[in-house]
Amino acid sequence: MLEATLRDRVKSLLKASGRSDVPPFMVMDVMAAAARIEAAGGHVIHMEVGQPAASAPKAAISAAHAALDVARIDYTSALGIPSLRERIARHYRDAYGCAVDAERIVITTGSSGAFVLAFLAMFEPGDRVAVTVPGYPPYRHILAALGCEPVLIETSSETRHALTGEALLAAHRRTPLKGVLVGSPANPTGTMMSREALTSLISAAEGAGIRFISDEIYHGLDYALSAVTAAELSPHALVINSFSKYFCMTGWRVGWMVVPEPLVRPIERLQQNLAISTPTLSQIAAEAAFDGRDEMEEVKRGYQENRRILIAGLPQAGLDKFLPADGAFYLYADVSAFTSDSFEFAKRMLEQAHVAATPGIDFDPVHGHQFIRFSYARSAEEMREAVTRIARWLG
Repeated sequence: MLEATLRDRVKSLLKASGRSDVPPFMVMDVMAAAARIEAAGGHVIHMEVGQPAASAPKAAISAAHAALDVARIDYTSALGIPSLRERIARHYRDAYGCAVDAERIVITTGSSGAFVLAFLAMFEPGDRVAVTVPGYPPYRHILAALGCEPVLIETSSETRHALTGEALLAAHRRTPLKGVLVGSPANPTGTMMSREALTSLISAAEGAGIRFISDEIYHGLDYALSAVTAAELSPHALVINSFSKYFCMTGWRVGWMVVPEPLVRPIERLQQNLAISTPTLSQIAAEAAFDGRDEMEEVKRGYQENRRILIAGLPQAGLDKFLPADGAFYLYADVSAFTSDSFEFAKRMLEQAHVAATPGIDFDPVHGHQFIRFSYARSAEEMREAVTRIARWLG
């Protein structure tokens, strides 16, 4: 009896917390399944993960090498290396004509670290925070893990799958919201908000006392219209960005926030305790990455060609319905003519055609069973081969 009691107590010690019970990020599971096929000798075309095939700018890599050769890699300020924060402030002047005080810029461990810091600084447990569907899954999952309630607001073709002020306020009237998070260009759709649409949404949110977070990690990867930063439209908006996408630095894990002035010190205290600082070598490389913009613009032109290949080729394969791909490097395709289960569709396409893509159910628990997200961040040759494989498989 005593032994059984001890075993029960040990089991209770090893039980995971309720807040850890978040859904998996399915794209990582698809990557693992693709890796198993490759380990068995198969050739998979990777269209599942939002990761550039190109490497970081040469200037960034050179700066990292130089730092390793001549300097200790120590902690930095919790807010980040001052020269990097100044360089990002200059980027806002150069790219947007927008004056942002470097003191409001916080360097983070990728955009993922920024979401955690932002949510902790802005919301209490139980607060309701609006996110759009389809949308990036960790928005919902991180909020839930921190004890907040993600409120899903569906978007539609009538608004080009962008959240409107009217839809936000309607959700707020049903049960009050404390915050809203939007991305433009968006993941998984690639759709973008015009200046007028973003201005109207921010005005509606702030007029109702709803805190506004703008995910801008795909800025720079815009094709149909120019991206607009929320930092230009409101000093009260919190902006999140990253070196992962435009600068092809996913594994370096370095991003930044533009923070409303009253939140700088609270976020600094959180960063001090949760991470101390963002990896120093990554910050050094990130500052130098701004000198590689010509190189990155060439990479962007490759994405534009890949986008053209898919928009022209997938309809010939039978996938002729997809959301406007204004920016980023995603195409969100309607597969309802072939399946009512996007997870099973993605699984069979990987196993039989060796094309890896992410089921829409990862991004949208409401209608995601009808969609598949294709990433076109790899080579044009791979995109053409993917279209051929999909057409053969569906035919």
